[in-house]
Amino acid sequence: MSEPRVPDPVSVLVVEDDATIRRAVQLSLERYGYQVAVAVNGLDGLEAFRAGRYDLLILDVMLPELDGIGLCRRIREESLVPVLMMSARGDALDVVSGLEAGADDYVVKPVDTPVLVARIRTLLRRATFRPAEPETAPARGTGPVTPAVVSVNPAVAPGGAETTPGELVFGDLSVNTLGLEVHRGGRPVPLTPTELRLLLEFAAAPGAVLDRRRLLRDVWDYGWEGDTRVVDLCVLRLRKKIGAERIETVRGFGYKLVRD
Repeated sequence: MSEPRVPDPVSVLVVEDDATIRRAVQLSLERYGYQVAVAVNGLDGLEAFRAGRYDLLILDVMLPELDGIGLCRRIREESLVPVLMMSARGDALDVVSGLEAGADDYVVKPVDTPVLVARIRTLLRRATFRPAEPETAPARGTGPVTPAVVSVNPAVAPGGAETTPGELVFGDLSVNTLGLEVHRGGRPVPLTPTELRLLLEFAAAPGAVLDRRRLLRDVWDYGWEGDTRVVDLCVLRLRKKIGAERIETVRGFGYKLVRD
């Protein structure tokens, strides 16, 4: 039986200094139909990223010249492209540092090809998420996102009320679920695809407590046991962008979006 292939060419940049692992990942992904470019250190990876256009990046944590954490931070200053980190040990510090830097997910080396491909497909689905009315959706998010300002009707009370079609307002935060635009105090808030999906989950059930396992399933699309640190760190990043007071921690259960 032939291996399933991606329906359209998808470009992936792999930044890995270990030649054996780098070549193995490249060949494995190419067998699935991905277009793969490689870089051998962090500075080369940054240069390759800026010179090309990629749908997804795979970054090793331990890189010469510029490590994967620093590289991820530099990329996040310029782009919301999905980032998958690779860690040799799955060390807690590596994982936390990578996610805090803006990575969307991580895998531990050595990683089986089906697992790696599953993680890639999940990230790509999030990056190409479209609202109910596709004609209002923004272009595919492989670069910096600067949404147009959505006017909010001040006469409508906050707390999740719909002001314009698809727009929900929570205090100074407005979420347009059709245009996939987020504003805070009238200013656009650039979110990665993962952060946006997470916020949409909260906005769909304001005031309801969402546990970490549910978020792993619905946002990260994990059909298996995943690491809940991914959720915690993504919530931390989201809080920094929309206001720490907007997402409340319910100890022992999960998180909820504060209405007003």
